[in-house]
Amino acid sequence: MLKNIKNYLGDGSFKELKRLKKDLYKVNNLESSYTEMTDEQLQSEASSLKKRILDGTSINDIIFDAFALVREASDRILGLRHYDVQILGGLALSEGNIAEMQTGEGKTIVAALPSFLHALYGKGVHVITANEYLAKRDFETIGKIHEFLGLSVGINISGLSADLKKEAYNKDITYGTANEFGFDYLRDNMVTEEKHKVQRPLFFAIIDEIDSILIDEARTPLIIANKSNHSAELYTITSIVVRSFIEEADYEYYPESKQIYLTGDGATKVENAFGISNLYDAEHQILLHFIMQSLRAHVIMKRDVDYIVRNGQALLVDPFTGRVMEGRSYSDGLQQAIEAKEGLAIQDENHTMASITVQNYFKLYKLVSGMTGTASTEKKEFFETYGMNVIEVPTNKPAIRQDLPDLIYKDLPSKLKKIMAEIIQMNNSGRPVLIGTTSIEQSEQIADEFAKKDIPFELLNAKTEEQEAEIIAKAGQKGKITIATNMAGRGTDIGIDQEVRDLGGLHIIGTDRHESRRIDNQLRGRAGRQGDPGTTQFILSLDDRIITYYDAEDVEKWKKKVKTDSTGVILQPNPIKFLDKVQLTVESSHFSSRSSLVRFDNIIDQQRRAIYSQRNRLLANDDIFYIIKEAIESNISTIVDNYCPQEQIHEQWNTVGLLEELSLQFSFLDLKLENFKNIEYTALLEKIEAIKTEAFSIIKNHPSIQEINEQMKSIALTILDQVWVEHIENMEKIKEGVHLQAFGQEDPFRYFEREGYETFLQLMHQLNTRISRRFSVLIKHYIDIRSEVNN
Repeated sequence: MLKNIKNYLGDGSFKELKRLKKDLYKVNNLESSYTEMTDEQLQSEASSLKKRILDGTSINDIIFDAFALVREASDRILGLRHYDVQILGGLALSEGNIAEMQTGEGKTIVAALPSFLHALYGKGVHVITANEYLAKRDFETIGKIHEFLGLSVGINISGLSADLKKEAYNKDITYGTANEFGFDYLRDNMVTEEKHKVQRPLFFAIIDEIDSILIDEARTPLIIANKSNHSAELYTITSIVVRSFIEEADYEYYPESKQIYLTGDGATKVENAFGISNLYDAEHQILLHFIMQSLRAHVIMKRDVDYIVRNGQALLVDPFTGRVMEGRSYSDGLQQAIEAKEGLAIQDENHTMASITVQNYFKLYKLVSGMTGTASTEKKEFFETYGMNVIEVPTNKPAIRQDLPDLIYKDLPSKLKKIMAEIIQMNNSGRPVLIGTTSIEQSEQIADEFAKKDIPFELLNAKTEEQEAEIIAKAGQKGKITIATNMAGRGTDIGIDQEVRDLGGLHIIGTDRHESRRIDNQLRGRAGRQGDPGTTQFILSLDDRIITYYDAEDVEKWKKKVKTDSTGVILQPNPIKFLDKVQLTVESSHFSSRSSLVRFDNIIDQQRRAIYSQRNRLLANDDIFYIIKEAIESNISTIVDNYCPQEQIHEQWNTVGLLEELSLQFSFLDLKLENFKNIEYTALLEKIEAIKTEAFSIIKNHPSIQEINEQMKSIALTILDQVWVEHIENMEKIKEGVHLQAFGQEDPFRYFEREGYETFLQLMHQLNTRISRRFSVLIKHYIDIRSEVNN
């Protein structure tokens, strides 16, 4: 086996696995002792391992027994015994690495090993899958192994009540999707009582298809939104205005980064349409926001690519899986702008209540590991962003799939003609064919060509996902033709029988390069699993969507040099080299986008953690007077600095303003102006300290202090949430204006960091001021009630 590993990986990766190989031997040496045990003895051993962990035994001292135990349990319960390479994958995951394992190598059963091991701590293991279908599947299958060994297993899917979610999170191992776990974290930081939280502290996560979740989807933050008070009808008007806009004249669009900016002429058109003098005046910021979202909807967002229209609704499509993103909508008015564009009923606009990037959510876990068939191309990013190493695990059987060279045609008609000819030839031989497309629009275009020729086929995209399992189950059958988006690219195994193997296996045709080589490799990986035969080929053209991401001038220059044969296939210059260059450029652009998002969100993340920490303090304590006292102390300190700065002589102080502020803060005290006149700074501080002492004593000894605490806790949480939502909106405005700083030769990130810091200081000041004043009003109310009763 070692020789095979070395040949497969090369010396560099072989060294990565050398230590794990020694651990594999230790697991294998224990196998015979576990095969001889009865079921009851296996279960007793599992209980013993858990006790040893809870008694303080290191995880390194029990890992070999744990793996041997799970291997034997899996064989008995599912009839599946872990291969040596699967044990290697499990060892890699246990340490917080990424195990790169090819499609069909049984990554699902690999996750059973480290999830059992870390679940022995009793702190909760989260197994993250690419979609809820896979979460349910793994819960129902792999969960049987863990339940047999005495662990509890839960599933966390959308639509569950808070009680059911809490129950799922309290299990030893919980299955679900990254979005659902992330949204639960945000929702937990919006509850008004500690008991309503569903998650425990985040401990260990195993992410299946980790590159999809931490790389591909990482450009889109998780957002919880609520209804805004902006008029949705304005989107109908701004949609009409931007329809007449002309690219370069009225706006500039950069497809690689999906950035769009108004030109001076574009701004003038808007000003003329609305009868205003300057679109960029502060009073017109809402209008500018509507215009920019309408422009994004018309230029960037494509129907049947980014969204579909179904039953009068615009539904988001996941660009990486091709699935409808149920229950999700675009935020900050983009959803409404799309609805206006499509002539649909416009829903109320949402504004952000809470958000977090996928990157920063998973950084909250003590340890994260993951699996995928395609991580090597992003090794550097995984290490730099997440501190995770990629360990390439060899296949159990030698791979015999043939990846044929790409064919690249001068235009779309020539490409479609070749695709049809290739499929008909394969179909006549009886081989099943899977045609992989990059969008719903493209899949339906190919489907129309088949329909014209009356060739039977199956279509799998977001519009037909209800039949997904049935379509995939048949895709490897003799003579079957399946057209699919990326839905067929991850987490699906297309089985073939012996007759199809003898014919050469499944044939894959890619009709467009994806925005990442990894996704292309995922499509190829649908064929040739577990040593099966199979072939793959990409048939492309210069009209493909990925070409539009590249500099148009460079593309035109390159096209002028092109020489083709009679069928339209490009002979020279080397088309594959050119397409590789385009794809790498797009990958680089997306990497920059992710890096930029992380850099910006790291600043917001520090602020988010500070706010959530304060929120958790409020939730966790019934007696919150000491927290309120901190807010009052901070507020008074600011008041003194504003009205009576130490560097000024007392004759220049604004003692009238000081008295007004202190009277608002301690409205239940009788403060006199003469007490603050003609005193030095030290005496002023002593006077204020005496006032605070008197006020805090009255508050603390009030007969209704418990009731006051309960009310103030609710009030403080509401105020904190209000200022945090306002702060998020302010930070978004700063971020939107960041690109303008580049024109002033200022680093946009430094600008955002500086402005964000100042804005956060204002948030904290607002928080302390509002809480202090509301508390003062509440105390005054209770003192007045008490006074009336006594009188």
